[in-house]
Amino acid sequence: MSNGLIPATILTGFLGSGKTTLLKRVLTESHGQKIAVIENEFGEENIDNDILVADTNEQIIQMNNGCVCCTIREDLRTTLADLAEKRRKGELHFDRVVIETTGLADPGPVAQTFFMDDEIAESYLLDSILTLVDAKHAETQLDTRLEARRQIGFADQIFISKSDLVGEAEVDALIHRIKHMNPRAPQQKVHFGEVPIASVFDLRGFNLNAKLEIDPEFLTDGGHGHHHDHHDHDHEHGEHCDHPHHHQHDDDVKSFVFRSDRAFNAAKLEDFLGSIVQVYGPKMLRYKGVLYMKGSDRKVVFQGVHQLMGSDLGPKWMPGEKKMSKMVFIGVDLPKDILLHGLDGCLV
Repeated sequence: MSNGLIPATILTGFLGSGKTTLLKRVLTESHGQKIAVIENEFGEENIDNDILVADTNEQIIQMNNGCVCCTIREDLRTTLADLAEKRRKGELHFDRVVIETTGLADPGPVAQTFFMDDEIAESYLLDSILTLVDAKHAETQLDTRLEARRQIGFADQIFISKSDLVGEAEVDALIHRIKHMNPRAPQQKVHFGEVPIASVFDLRGFNLNAKLEIDPEFLTDGGHGHHHDHHDHDHEHGEHCDHPHHHQHDDDVKSFVFRSDRAFNAAKLEDFLGSIVQVYGPKMLRYKGVLYMKGSDRKVVFQGVHQLMGSDLGPKWMPGEKKMSKMVFIGVDLPKDILLHGLDGCLV
């Protein structure tokens, strides 16, 4: 990477979803990449038992294919800073970092570490959050565990494992359900951790770029759009689904989209988003947008995790390109109407 930043990937997922299998494969395969794995996890799912026989005093173990492993006994920040320093001094060689979080962890604080701390931000680039979902137990876990639903909301990429153990209709219903919770994360079925490295690394899910990846079909609700109100808001996508058996889930992790072809007043928008984040930050998992701002000939790209929000100037609007703002919010019980009306009030 030209800027010398170390890419970091956060791997999260339900217990038993195959994180360890995926990790083992990433660690032992000869892909020529040197990966440092930070295990933020204690308990029976530790990867060490199987492929590492670790001397417990030694926190960092170098694997035979050049990978580096460490189990965190202190906080993540310290470990990341420590690894970056060892790499600068030439004591350790690795190209990227993978952080495995515990099965029921909220990946939010882990992601925030990369933005809140200058030292970490100067060494690392947060690439993406990957969430593994166990198809066999997903229904129950999503029904009963908020943490499992939050992991879906945070994801940049979702891998569905063990889909061979359930019927096709069940997998379809699961994919559909997840899509309502997080429309911006592509979903991929995987078997036994057999994931091509290309779909794990360098996904740039946290890059502020002007491509807002949401399946356009999904936004128009399967083609039969229902923009009944005059400013083209998308309403809950579940309301008009054709699949009767998809109706039973009204998950608290939801996404909604705001779109407008009127420009935003920058000062108003900043004030409004600032106050929203103050109040609802803990419930806001991921939010992203490409914005059309009054007085700017360039797109403004913004995104956030919980209370942390950042924006960047994107590329110029092309001649003839339709200027419009598009924002997606993913969160737990977010007050959609307050947000949509508030954003509306920030338009010029």
